[in-house]
This record gives sequence, structure tokens and C-alpha cells, in this order.
Amino acid sequence: MTDNGGVSFWLQQVGLPSPRPALPGDLYADVAIVGAGYTGLWAAYYLKRDRPDLRVAVIERRFAGFGASGRNGGWLTNSVTGGREQYVKRHGRDAAIAQQVALNDTVDEVIRVAEAEGIEADIRKGGELTVANTPAQLGRLKAFAAAEQSWPATDLELLDAAQTSARVNVAGALGGVWHPHCARVHPAKLALGLAEAVERLGVVIYENTTVTEIREGEARTDHGTVRAAHILRATEGFTADLHGEHRTWLPMNSSLIVTEPLAASVWQELGWNGRDTLGDMAHVYMYAQRTADDRIAFGGRGVPYRYGSRVDQDGRTQERTIESLTALLGRFFPAASDAAIEHAWSGVLGVPRDWAATVGHDRSTGLGWAGGYVGTGVTATNLAGRTLRDLVLGHDTELTRLPWVGRRARRWEVEPLRWLAVQAIYGAYHAADRAEARGRATTSPIAHVADLVAGR
Repeated sequence: MTDNGGVSFWLQQVGLPSPRPALPGDLYADVAIVGAGYTGLWAAYYLKRDRPDLRVAVIERRFAGFGASGRNGGWLTNSVTGGREQYVKRHGRDAAIAQQVALNDTVDEVIRVAEAEGIEADIRKGGELTVANTPAQLGRLKAFAAAEQSWPATDLELLDAAQTSARVNVAGALGGVWHPHCARVHPAKLALGLAEAVERLGVVIYENTTVTEIREGEARTDHGTVRAAHILRATEGFTADLHGEHRTWLPMNSSLIVTEPLAASVWQELGWNGRDTLGDMAHVYMYAQRTADDRIAFGGRGVPYRYGSRVDQDGRTQERTIESLTALLGRFFPAASDAAIEHAWSGVLGVPRDWAATVGHDRSTGLGWAGGYVGTGVTATNLAGRTLRDLVLGHDTELTRLPWVGRRARRWEVEPLRWLAVQAIYGAYHAADRAEARGRATTSPIAHVADLVAGR
């Protein structure tokens, strides 16, 4: 029987952490960070490491790593959320290149810190492979490869069907692209290890404490008020629960399943030996990794959005989502189609209206923020944490001059408009994928319409 929820397989595998004390009452700090996921923990880590005298407090509603940081697909990759082209018009091509280079470097920075802090997170840098399974996907893949190869620092290789199968034997794959700037990680091990590293530096993490409102100079909670010169919002998919932030970012749902450990004979047939992470060119795309203990963790969009920006509490996902992901896994890997699905779970990620991540800090108010990673935050959170450090300390650096700094998107529409829009967008993407699977040779126009509605 498939375990469902329990926050995530990753956290169940290592064991849910013992709770840290809640905020004991009103508190004064130099920097208060709301949210103990990757963003908040990285910001705390770099601030306290570089300025040990700072009083840094992290306030978390549940426990460190409860959100997307303990549930994601484990891709430490160099994706520029929303694409590089968004930066060219306002900041120029060089700024867009700088954003890409910074994310490439960040992959290695996370690996370096994990090693330095003794965080054993099953990290293996094997690159990222994206496959095309239909003629329409292959056309998009080739166009994507040409666009990527027109930029420096992308290091992308276009692969034919044979070269793709040599990396991972995906049934029916017509081609692929691969780049080296990606590592597989165990998300929960990274989150929990980072929380412990932060505490060793002297940062205090208060758990089971709900921040209800962030204002200039204070974070109001159900256990008291934290007053600080700098307050950083690092709440990602849970941002909508804060007073005044209900329409800032959309909490989008993503779901995963994980198989039982597969036999060596199955892995031999799959040919998945290099520990590449794996994705595809479908409009409703999938993502997967081979885990350190030889399972396949396989994810994708299930029910993408809950009315009223509601978020789940324990990671439980819908049965139809489990069924659809299981079927897709079987189509990708027939040799693994009989494997038991041991666990399924879901989580929320933050989606700005322009689908582009951002980090910022207002010197006049001391209020800072980072997020809106749209599912690519395992790497970007580290870059955001280092950038928040520099912004809080008032340093003018290469990081504070990156084009995502200070970027703001317009707010999402009110209900029921945003629920209707998301349903229409993903309904159209599913329809486009079905048409292409039936043999349509080019991208379905339905998908182009969905892109326009989405604002992507």
C-alpha cells in the first residue's frame, strides 16, 4: 500500500525532527527571518557566519524544512526562473548572462558548504537531462537548444535518440538536451543539516510559531511580537497566509511518487548510471531522480491550485494524481512498471504573476523578501540567501547588482478569477499534451494561448 502524505517521503525516510521550542514571547533581534526553509536558513547562515555579533532569529510555523525545502524533487540546478530574456530589455544582455553565471556558481557553492558543514545530503553532480517523447516535443527541444546555445555559460548539448538513451533509456525518447550544472540531492537531508549548521553558528530557530503579519520593524506571531531592524520574508508557497500578502504569490501544488528500491537488473536495463536528473518537454512536465538508495522519485503537476490559495498541511495528494504519475512512470520506464509505489506526497511552491523569482530589501523599512522560484528554488535559495546578506549589511556587490534584485510583479487576480485562470491554463496544457501524444507534429496552438493567459 502506498503511504500518502506524512509531509514527504524524504522526511519520513530520515525521521521527522524533534520540535524546537516555540517563541517564548516578545523578542528583540537584529534580523528576524520568517520561514525556516532553504531561503531563510541560507540567509541566516551567511549573515551569522559573516557577522557573528548579529542577533538572528528564524521564526517557523511548523518545523525547519516543512515546506518545499523538505518535499521537492531534489534538483540542484542552474535554472533562471522565468528565463533570461526577461532581463535583457531592462538591464541588458550582460546582466542576463551574469544571472546565469551566478546560478551556475551557486550549484557548486551549495555542494561546497554541504561538504564544509558535514551535511551528508546524497549530493551527486550528474547534470540535467531533458528528453523529447513526441515530434512536437522534439521540435520544441531543438528550438530550446538553439536558443540556449546562443548564450554563454549554458553549456548545453543537443543529443540524438541514441545519445539520449545512452544517458537514460527513456522508452520512445526521440532526443534530448543535457547540461552539467545540476546535482541530485536529498532535499530533507539538506534542509535539516542546514538548520543544524545555522544553530551551530548561534542562530535561534523558533518552531511551531505562526507569523500572522509582517510590518516595518516587527513580525507579529501567535506567541508574541518579534521586533528587529531587518525582517526578511522567506515564506515561498505559504506567503498567501500572511496578512496583506494573499495575492502576492500563487501557491502552486506539485506532487511526487517514489518507487521501492529497484533491482540491479532493472537499473541495467534503464541505463541510468550517471545520476542525471531527468525532465521532459511536455507542457505539463515531469521531473525525476535516481535516489541514493536506487529508487525512482518521479514528480509532476497534479491538482495545480486549491481555491482561495489554500495550502495543504501534511503533503497528502489526490489518488488520481498518484495514478497518473504511476502510469507516466510506467510509460517512461517499462522495466520499472511493476515496481511498488511506496510513497506519494505533494507540496506548494510560490508563483509570482510574471513567473520570475525575486529577491529584495528596502533600506528605508528594513523589510526584505525572496522567493517566487516556481519550483527551481533548490539552487536559487542559496543565491537569494547570500544576496539578502549583502543587502541587509549594506554591501554593494556583484550579487546585489544582479537583475532579479528588487524585481516586483503585479499581484494575482482576486478569486474566482485566479482559480478559473489556473484551471483553464492547466486544462489547456493537458489538452495540448494529449494532442501531441496522438501524433500532432508541432506544438498545439492551445498551449500558446495558455502561455498568454499565464503571462509567461
